[in-house]
Amino acid sequence: MAPKSGTAQDINSAKGNADKIAVVIPCYRETRLIADVLSAVPACVDQIYCIDDGCPDKTGEYVERTATDPRITVLRHEDNQGVGAATLTGYRQAMADGARIIVKIDGDGQMDPTLIPRFIEPIQLGLADYTKGNRFFQPDSVRAMPAGRLIGNAVLSFLNKFSSGYWHIFDPTNGYCAIHSSLLQLMPMEKLDRSYLFETEMLYRLGTLRAVVVDIPHMSIYGDEQSHLVPSRMIWPLLSRHTSNFFRRIFYNYFLRDFSVASLEWVLGPILMLFGVIFGVLSWVNATSQGVAATAGTVMIAALPIVIGLNLLLSALNFDIASQPRTALHPKLPKAPDAP
Repeated sequence: MAPKSGTAQDINSAKGNADKIAVVIPCYRETRLIADVLSAVPACVDQIYCIDDGCPDKTGEYVERTATDPRITVLRHEDNQGVGAATLTGYRQAMADGARIIVKIDGDGQMDPTLIPRFIEPIQLGLADYTKGNRFFQPDSVRAMPAGRLIGNAVLSFLNKFSSGYWHIFDPTNGYCAIHSSLLQLMPMEKLDRSYLFETEMLYRLGTLRAVVVDIPHMSIYGDEQSHLVPSRMIWPLLSRHTSNFFRRIFYNYFLRDFSVASLEWVLGPILMLFGVIFGVLSWVNATSQGVAATAGTVMIAALPIVIGLNLLLSALNFDIASQPRTALHPKLPKAPDAP
């Protein structure tokens, strides 16, 4: 039986729709490796969505021509819209078809599909809302990673801790992930990034929902596949997005949805530090122009607000680290009606 094209149809599952599992695979120039990826998807998966993202080598047509797995559905973008847009297309179709847990993997052969049960288990047990891969947990995986990716992922992981609030996770750009569909229903999916910043944006949105995210250690396979990203073009978009997400997250979580001592610390800390720096610089300029040394009192007035402000910020940061969500959200949410 050949894979379906266009709108996905329901595939009967022996375990019922309540636990229906779907896999989303964005495809862009993956003709050489996609067959091996599809053949390795385990039997616990009910539906597989291959999204041809305006692929120049027509991965969608290749899958339709060669694949025989009845679980496979090919969806298409006429033009290339980015990995995030392709993933969202798969998410929407999987949700429309009644999937409860949706796994996203890439079609480049770097992610082992046989590990899917490991990714969905914490969600099925109600221990997590979202699971993602972590390639840094095992030393052998780190040694196999190209040096450029190793350094870049380490820096991005540090920035993502600030912007998402998930201080316990690593490898934020890892595209191997699984999510409960009820969380997607709470997200403004039209606002999610359509490009390579998709995973970063997902973690930020999950952080504002107070969803539980769990890292799943796994090995990645690095072959001769070529990355479509240019690192020099990623620096500014990544920095600006992380900075924007950090300030928005602090506003949402500490002022809009809640207010605590940490909220005051986030405000008073920067104000006191800014006052101390400005006063100290002005006092130094004035003393230098007059050729006199600043008094001990002047130094204290400049230094004390900086020290107090820094301690307030560290206290707020410590509160942020300690207050990460620990109870999964999706078991408390109403179940969406099954797809017809």
